[in-house]
Amino acid sequence: MKGLLSFFVLVALSIGIRAQELKSIILDPPDKTRGLPVMQALEKRASATEFSSDKLSPRDLSDLLWAADGINRPEKKLRTAPSATNAQDIDIYVFMEEGIYLYNAGPHILDPVASGDYRKLVAERQPEMAKASVILLLTSDIARFRNFPDSVKLSWAAMDAGIVSQNIAIFCASTGLSTRPRAVMDHSKLREILKLKDSQYLMLNNPVSYPVK
Repeated sequence: MKGLLSFFVLVALSIGIRAQELKSIILDPPDKTRGLPVMQALEKRASATEFSSDKLSPRDLSDLLWAADGINRPEKKLRTAPSATNAQDIDIYVFMEEGIYLYNAGPHILDPVASGDYRKLVAERQPEMAKASVILLLTSDIARFRNFPDSVKLSWAAMDAGIVSQNIAIFCASTGLSTRPRAVMDHSKLREILKLKDSQYLMLNNPVSYPVK
């Protein structure tokens, strides 16, 4: 028992040290003038089966995250994606080759979580998904919903995650990027790496890349 406890302590310390090696990424202000009209984006929306390993540009990464669940009404701190009771329960973890970041929508930055490439844990039994240079993993913290049964909170969490995932899909269709919504991932290992609380649930993930040539 002591040996097992020591192992988890070492894992936690290791993840903490690796996170310190990463630095916060200040994202560019979003370009709100780009992309296709909504109806044309909907016409092009599709779930990709192949992904490129070419890195997303800083511009594309910034606009992708803002479109997914950024702040679009700063005076009220409201988002591009609605959430039940405005709980803003969805967090976006950004998996890249160099490490994992957490999207902080207020200042529009990426906060470091852990260094290292963990995309294969999100891809799980579909390893080709790990080729995408960015994977957005959506979690919901149901503790942000107040005074409702957990069954209701989990239903709302699924709805809110679906809305954010669709924002990602429409942005990608509008700007020529590839994505698909997925529920498959290694839940146990990801929970450990991300240090999720009991109230936080892994919901969906979206690999995002440039189209395969």
